[in-house]
Amino acid sequence: MSLTSADFAAIWLTLKLASLTTAILLVVGTPIALWLSRTDSWLRGPIGAIVALPLVLPPTVIGFYLLLMMGPHGFLGQFTQWLGLGTLTFSFTGLVIGSVIYSMPFVVQPLQNAFSAIGTRPLEVAATLRANPWDTFFSVIVPLARPGFITAAILGFAHTVGEFGVVLMIGGNIPDKTRVVSLQIYDHVEAMEYAQAHWLAGAMLVFSFLVLLALYSSRKTRAGWS
Repeated sequence: MSLTSADFAAIWLTLKLASLTTAILLVVGTPIALWLSRTDSWLRGPIGAIVALPLVLPPTVIGFYLLLMMGPHGFLGQFTQWLGLGTLTFSFTGLVIGSVIYSMPFVVQPLQNAFSAIGTRPLEVAATLRANPWDTFFSVIVPLARPGFITAAILGFAHTVGEFGVVLMIGGNIPDKTRVVSLQIYDHVEAMEYAQAHWLAGAMLVFSFLVLLALYSSRKTRAGWS
């Protein structure tokens, strides 16, 4: 027995969701991580805690509050309805928003650690050369923090691929629209289609192993270079 068309549709939707979520998180998470690594503001603790909340909160709790927020009576849902866009619940856009929030710490924290490891010396040298903030960021910070960007991208992508509770609460389980791989596995198990579940679950297991192998191998290589 092999994968069905519904399985391939779920795989494609999952890869699409993970890719878009990772790209958004790298754009949104980079300034947050940079600020957290440099600031002495009293807001650093509260904002850092908010970013890290998905690490300790059950996914269903996050999904539940996002469902209320994006629903017809939530402030975001009312805003999107006012714009004529309808609500974001049970839509791919809603999945992206939920995935960005749920995977935020897996991107922000590696970037924050990478930015903190740079220290102030390279930035001071750039300042003496009269580099503007954008030049300093792209010519100094980004190259030095490259390992952090790689780690953040890998973890953000992999974590989004493995989502279940958040996507179920926000998107339901709509074929070709919100049914990702984790939900497809759940459906196979519910229908007692264990052979089909084995195919998808095994693919997820291999994927997760390869992601972690690539992550740890890259860390070992960088350690050998240093």
